[in-house]
Amino acid sequence: MAAQPVPATAREWHLKARPNGWPVPTDVALVEAPVRSPEPGEVVVRNAYLSVDPYMRGRMNDVKSYTPPFQLDRPMDGGAVGHVVASAAEGFEVGDAVLHFGGWREYATVKAAHAVKVDAEHAPLSYYLGVLGMPGLTAYAGLLEVGALKEGDRVFVSGAAGAVGSLVGQIAKLKGASLVVGSAGTAEKVATLVDEFGFDAAFNYKDAPVAEQLAKAAPEGIDLYFDNVGGDHLEAAISALGVHGRAVLCGAIAQYNDTTPPAGPRNLALAIGKRLRLEGLLVGDHAALQPQFVAEVAGWLKEGKLAYEETVVDGIEHTMDAFLSLLHGGNTGKMVVRLDG
Repeated sequence: MAAQPVPATAREWHLKARPNGWPVPTDVALVEAPVRSPEPGEVVVRNAYLSVDPYMRGRMNDVKSYTPPFQLDRPMDGGAVGHVVASAAEGFEVGDAVLHFGGWREYATVKAAHAVKVDAEHAPLSYYLGVLGMPGLTAYAGLLEVGALKEGDRVFVSGAAGAVGSLVGQIAKLKGASLVVGSAGTAEKVATLVDEFGFDAAFNYKDAPVAEQLAKAAPEGIDLYFDNVGGDHLEAAISALGVHGRAVLCGAIAQYNDTTPPAGPRNLALAIGKRLRLEGLLVGDHAALQPQFVAEVAGWLKEGKLAYEETVVDGIEHTMDAFLSLLHGGNTGKMVVRLDG
């Protein structure tokens, strides 16, 4: 790839207002901003794909959390993958494909120390934002290290058609789970979980109470719950878990946009007698698993043992549309934005 001139300006998304409840398009703005030339130790990347993820909703709030909030009138950020167009860093050349955190924009000037070279010949670039990236490692580490999956376990996954959940269910089957049940929000997603992702059973949480449907799908209960939803799903799982059951608390998308405290779970006292273990999961704690994760998951992909789906939205101008669609369950698998050109 020949050297390209770094443009003087490019488009990027800025947070303009903090949402009250569900975000709306006017909370953000797509603006033309200067592209800074690289200083020593930096590279300029022309982004090819941007990631939108549920955790980004929390970053729109001005609250202290495990990751800093987005700042008003400043560019938002997130996972992105693209090609180096200018380099002032040793070990990075023009044309290198890199994964970095300067998303929500067309061009990003980033420290090379915070960029990771990826192999576009090994897998499509967008896969490094999903199955071979943060969501994939979240599923892998959460299920195997935090959840301590054992052969024969009965597993329930909420938000099972999403980027993380769809991989959790498949990895559980590959690692010997005796039963994998998933929940999703449409009949089409329920069918995909069973027919394409190999779940043993799945249900639409909108059809009837979650606890009722889970009891039918797993009449003998469950040993491990992977929580992407919270609320009524977590409450149902606590009731279904057996003695010494485990719950991996990965996300709570059901309440990300609530303006009042959640009603449940109301049965947390059951955790005492059942000696349950409920443990939160942050993928950054499990970086040491990265080489093992990539090797094993890439092998499964190559062998056709792992199905992977993406929902692709075209154009940086539609990044907020993709994000809002994600929050409303409009994706199957990983939601990514493909930039023009």
